[in-house]
Amino acid sequence: MGTATAIVTVVLIFALGKSPDTGAQESGGILYPQDSESREVKSLDGIWNFRVAPRHQPELGFQQAWYSQPLKQTGETDLMPVPSSYNDVTQKKVYRDHIGWAWYDRAFRIPQQWQDRRVFVRFGAANYHSIVYVNGQKVVEHAGGALPFLAELKTGLKYTEENRITVAINNTLTRETLPQGSVVWQTSARFPDGYFTLNYDFDFFNYAGIHRSVFLYTTPKTYIDDIDVTSRVVGTTGYVSYAIRAVEEVINSVRSNPQAVGVTVELHDQEGNVVGNAVGSSGEIAVSNAKLWWPFTMVENDKDAAYLYTLVVTSFDTGSNERDVYRLKVGIRTISWTEKQFLINDKPFYFRGFGRHEDFDIRGKGIDNVMLVKDHNLIKWVGANSYRTSHYPYAEEIMDLTDRLGIVIIDEVPAVSTDGFSAGLLVNHKQQLKELIQRDKNRASVVMWSVSNEPRSDYAESEAYFKEVISYTRDLDSKHKRPITLVSNRGATDKFAQFVDILAINRYFSWYSDTGHTEVIQESITLDVENWVRTHKKPIIVAEYGADTIAGFHQSPDFVFTEEYQTNFMKEHFKAFDYLRANSSLIGEHIWNFADFMTAQGITRILGNRKGIFTRERQPKSSAHLLRYRFHLLAAESDNYPIPQDLIENIPVYKTDKVVHDEH
Repeated sequence: MGTATAIVTVVLIFALGKSPDTGAQESGGILYPQDSESREVKSLDGIWNFRVAPRHQPELGFQQAWYSQPLKQTGETDLMPVPSSYNDVTQKKVYRDHIGWAWYDRAFRIPQQWQDRRVFVRFGAANYHSIVYVNGQKVVEHAGGALPFLAELKTGLKYTEENRITVAINNTLTRETLPQGSVVWQTSARFPDGYFTLNYDFDFFNYAGIHRSVFLYTTPKTYIDDIDVTSRVVGTTGYVSYAIRAVEEVINSVRSNPQAVGVTVELHDQEGNVVGNAVGSSGEIAVSNAKLWWPFTMVENDKDAAYLYTLVVTSFDTGSNERDVYRLKVGIRTISWTEKQFLINDKPFYFRGFGRHEDFDIRGKGIDNVMLVKDHNLIKWVGANSYRTSHYPYAEEIMDLTDRLGIVIIDEVPAVSTDGFSAGLLVNHKQQLKELIQRDKNRASVVMWSVSNEPRSDYAESEAYFKEVISYTRDLDSKHKRPITLVSNRGATDKFAQFVDILAINRYFSWYSDTGHTEVIQESITLDVENWVRTHKKPIIVAEYGADTIAGFHQSPDFVFTEEYQTNFMKEHFKAFDYLRANSSLIGEHIWNFADFMTAQGITRILGNRKGIFTRERQPKSSAHLLRYRFHLLAAESDNYPIPQDLIENIPVYKTDKVVHDEH
């Protein structure tokens, strides 16, 4: 098909950024940086300079304007890798346990030809409150530890000299942050100066630092700021609907170019062939005999799973003859649900997988491509088809993998153990939902939004709060129409359940209650799930169940913390799940957790939470092998997915009519 062109009017963006004296303008979109014919990306990842503010003088860096000079000139600094958490990189206990402001800086140079381009700085995430300076000038401020932020650098860049970027990060949590927390500074005579205690209701370590990649990137003066894509399927034809937002340069609130901006769109298949095109800032492309995006194990051949097209968007300014090109991966798929089922492409889908954490030894929450690929190799090895981003949005690099591999995602904001339900908390909650949906709205792998994990949703005041949160989420995602859930550890009379589309519960029978008594699990889970379904008549996922297990601990008969206990614990859950799959509205089971992870120090945690089926070093416990049997047998049963040959050889009784491929 030929490439068509058209001239369309584009909405102009004014006053999106900070006050004029910052020299920065924030973007309305948050597209991931990429090189193209019109764009150039420069990574600022590497080894930065680092220091923390003294506990007894937390504002010292601002008082002495550390951002106005090289950080080394302000006092002693250490080397700190970016991206990473700073807590475990050095041998300093003060870094591991630091609460308050921490400071980073590094020098960088940019090509002289960038003078004629727009230049942006973009952080994938930094925890929690970040202030960024370039050459001593504040350019952006952001609150929230797991979502990206950026700013346009409009003044102050040097094209023939070194530039310096300085970042101040504060990991202090309050009753209005997500997640919530509090710091109590102790003044008793028995405590040294600067001694504090932390009150967190979440069970994972509050890692801090620049956790994801930092980029500089350029665009033309008129550029593509945002892309919104949805899909539908009619028969064998897939339809990709799109809406493009382009931005023109604005100088003193006057358009730099009074001419209109044109937009063209092409859809390419994986071989690079153009399968459809369109003109204009919005429209729809029809794809005959479309290849659908299928989750892993829902098709027999892995090569047919997770098919991604490429949407090539081009904007052009007829006055300056300037073009911008951006490429977005697009999966064509549908999602729907009934009272009893969840469907992808009109086929029932059963969630098999995990709760997870971004948590790696030494790196903390720092993004690490080696660990990301290892984790997803293990996920596929186990035969899982999904996980929840417990309990915060995961890195975009992770989401790229889930789109590419066909791993289904329940996308969650950092609202953990939500309590208090204040007006300020609501503002922050809605803001992080807005940023999450803006970032992940186009992802084929994201099929559901989770607005909170284990909130105090049985409190009377939670009803109005979550009614507002869920209504706001539904409005934000009105084009994509994904279902909304809230993960509860309360009873079926919770205030939120009337508002969500999918029920999700966390249950720890025979661990946090009736410890050691696995005989209570079957009946307890069954009665509990049936009560939820009978009360609310909605599909339900068991989003968490699990038992801490120390790898290498063995005892017969089984005993808590041993590998035998974890496997027997799981078997009892499987019996309940199988009954509920056949007789109720259970649509999924996610074990807690994929891998062991770090927590705050405490006498109930032995170097972290040990509920993983893999160790923190990603080695399997006995439970990983058991779960692998189950998940692959379920995939064979529901979707005729071939069982790996090594599993066949170890299954005593197996239906021999199933197809087996050695490569699996």
